[in-house]
Amino acid sequence: MYRSAAVFIGILIAIMVTFNGVLANYTDQYVSILIIHIVGLISLIIVLILKKQKFNTHKNIPFYFFSAGIIGVMVVFLNDLCFNFIGASLTLSLGIFGQLVLASFIDSYGLFGLGIYK
Repeated sequence: MYRSAAVFIGILIAIMVTFNGVLANYTDQYVSILIIHIVGLISLIIVLILKKQKFNTHKNIPFYFFSAGIIGVMVVFLNDLCFNFIGASLTLSLGIFGQLVLASFIDSYGLFGLGIYK
């Protein structure tokens, strides 16, 4: 099941990068990033309301984990930028290459407190 979900993630990323890049052409690159994140926030709020789930946080979360939001904005920005100059295939291919390289280091050395996988 998780492997199928991972493949589905890849499909969604390809669609997302394409939609984000085209949206940036219709608006401004920064406006498109704002729209994307507002729509994502609204979608998540709706899911939390439908699931009747409370917003819980733990006290001892390392501060650097909150930088994922900044990284998310950078990912959308760079995807939009690259999409318009090198196309969807090369943007996604090189992005996946970067993910594979860093994921190998993370798994090999147990970075960020994760387990070691070889």
